[in-house]
Amino acid sequence: MSNAKGLEGIVALTSQISSIIDGVLTYRGINIDDLTDNASFEEVIYLLWNGSLPTQAQLDELKVQLDAHATLPQQLLEQMKAYPKDVHPMAILRTAISALGLFDAQADDNSTEANQLKAVNLTAKLPTIISTLHRLRNGLEPVSPRSGYGFASNFIYMLTGEEPDEIAVKAVDKALILHADHELNASTFASRVTTATLSDMYSAITTAIGTLKGPLHGGANERVMAMLEEIGELDAVEAVVNKKLANKEKIMGFGHRVYKDGDPRAKHLREMSRQLAELTGEQKWYEMSIKIDDMIVSQKGLKPNVDFYSASVYNYLGIPRDLFTPIFAMSRVSGWTAHVMEQYADNRLIRPRAEYVGPTHQPYVPMNER
Repeated sequence: MSNAKGLEGIVALTSQISSIIDGVLTYRGINIDDLTDNASFEEVIYLLWNGSLPTQAQLDELKVQLDAHATLPQQLLEQMKAYPKDVHPMAILRTAISALGLFDAQADDNSTEANQLKAVNLTAKLPTIISTLHRLRNGLEPVSPRSGYGFASNFIYMLTGEEPDEIAVKAVDKALILHADHELNASTFASRVTTATLSDMYSAITTAIGTLKGPLHGGANERVMAMLEEIGELDAVEAVVNKKLANKEKIMGFGHRVYKDGDPRAKHLREMSRQLAELTGEQKWYEMSIKIDDMIVSQKGLKPNVDFYSASVYNYLGIPRDLFTPIFAMSRVSGWTAHVMEQYADNRLIRPRAEYVGPTHQPYVPMNER
């Protein structure tokens, strides 16, 4: 039996949702660069779920559906008020999404129609859950979602209670597009494993969120920002990074198992970080990021991935770093649900083997002889 540690290079299934071929990321065959430059996140949601870009009428209908499902059940809101305030938001998000399934009468209905509605429900409610948990932990009343506003705009409004700046909406919208799907990454694979047992979509997305919570997956951008704050100033970058490299510490936000010549998503967030640095007049975080980027490329040959520049982008928008990974989930739920529906449509239980490397031919030793 062959053994590929971490399943590296193993093709586990076929999919029509996204691809990474020769370093190019596509959603349903459309280059991520084209989508980031031209599409809205809502268009990308429709594309991932349906296989084609929407007409204006189809896009309008999707927006109406998302608006209709954005409000949280009152029981869930009361539960969230009782959650501890000092735990990581990803733990709250994981718990709230699991609880959300309790309030859906169709939770265990795995028909195509029911799962399409669940995909809408989950995607619409994640921004509300994230903004609600943030406001509750700060002693603020939750802000209800508004109808007729864009996905990114509504999220920022619910988070801050204020009308969002146009550049902030643009930045969040682009970040959501870039994080929406990424082939068979750890959280997506985990969601498909759960789905393959014919469990329900809420269980599958809870599984995905639990997987994304790890610092080697979604938590990486949070650790990038922690590193930037630890360094503190541009003049300190060289000494701190060199010390980390000498101590064999991992520099978060660099390298990727799939991309050998750089993550195609990184350049979009790098440019957005530059624009936000100019807008805010606070160049430090962008300039520090550029310097670290140059050092790691020259010394380690590793290029930045999507997590590296997303950290400074979110920081410029005034978003606390422990919300970076929940926002990742708020985007990726569109891809997760697309994969869940694809798995249901052509399902086989995912059950790999393990190569046993423990002791063999062990006798049972009676209790009085141990």
